[in-house]
Amino acid sequence: MMSEKPKFEEALARLEEIVSRLEKGDVELEQALKLFEEGTALVKACDQQLKDAEQKLEELVPGDEQQ
Repeated sequence: MMSEKPKFEEALARLEEIVSRLEKGDVELEQALKLFEEGTALVKACDQQLKDAEQKLEELVPGDEQQ
């Protein structure tokens, strides 16, 4: 599992690798569980980075509701 916070693009690429390996179905159960665990952590990290980016955009470009 990745110990430092990956960049969004790196995390997404790794997630695609994990999904591809799991879809092939040629991974032993223990390894599949480890990959699934890593994948869920990457999904959470990507989701948080997207939320952070959205918040920054809202701060930089205020919408109609703040006028």
